[in-house]
Amino acid sequence: MTGQAGPTFRAADLDVGALVAAKAGRTTSVCLPARDEATTIGPIVEVIVAELVVAQALVDEVVVVDDRSSDATARVAAAAGARVVAADAVLPELGQGTGKGEALWKSLAFSTGDVVAWCDADITDFDPCFVTGLLAPLLLDAEVGFVKGFYERPVGGITGEGGRVTELVARPLIALLLPDLAGFFQPLSGEYAGRRDVLERLPFSQGYGVDLGLLADAVTLLGHARVAQVDLGVRTHRNRPLGDLGATALAVLHEGLGRAGVDGMAWPATLTRPGAVPRTVGDGVRPALVEVPSYRRRAG
Repeated sequence: MTGQAGPTFRAADLDVGALVAAKAGRTTSVCLPARDEATTIGPIVEVIVAELVVAQALVDEVVVVDDRSSDATARVAAAAGARVVAADAVLPELGQGTGKGEALWKSLAFSTGDVVAWCDADITDFDPCFVTGLLAPLLLDAEVGFVKGFYERPVGGITGEGGRVTELVARPLIALLLPDLAGFFQPLSGEYAGRRDVLERLPFSQGYGVDLGLLADAVTLLGHARVAQVDLGVRTHRNRPLGDLGATALAVLHEGLGRAGVDGMAWPATLTRPGAVPRTVGDGVRPALVEVPSYRRRAG
């Protein structure tokens, strides 16, 4: 039997003024993990700051975690109004890590909001409704603890062609082994949000499996009725060549198989292709922040 997600919202239908009124003293953070995103991070931060921090007072802080960028990502983000921190500077006593999930985990630890939303830093047509849509279910519905975004991802101007790893790996995996997640439109979307007291209880896989892992763990922790979805409209971002997606697909596959209870997988794993340099994929897992003593001391 497939699982049904909780309530579904549509970002375009939301009134920002009503969301500001619904904050009721709570604080909100928008986090953007970024590596070498100097061309897109500035406009994204500028839009959030101008429209949702200054004009509407819906967002209290914009945090950019710079994941060892080789370009001007950190400088551009700071100039646009973000709080910028290097990934390695957050909880350094736990040692260095790498990967998207590592940056997400660090941004949760560094940020201060009662409600935290994440957006990808490579969006080329960023709209403030991406943020308002993610925050809305948490501000308007006291029962919702986690929110997953979904959207149309056109490729080359053609709709219905985005999300290749989702369609070729995640959906078949869910159909076979994780049917409780079948009701979610985009299980691998990078746009999601949650209440801090929920997010602090979730482990974060350090690599690209983090999106699926957080969704699966949120459903397990909260139940379907408390995990909402929101239609964010259309999202345009950089699409990587097919050859670059193998490592992402492998991380997602490993995450899903692990959540399904499959043991004995080789990990780290080496992704090989004849004529190409082998690539090792094998990210670790960061513990739930409630289990990290130094974070508990700071939060307390």
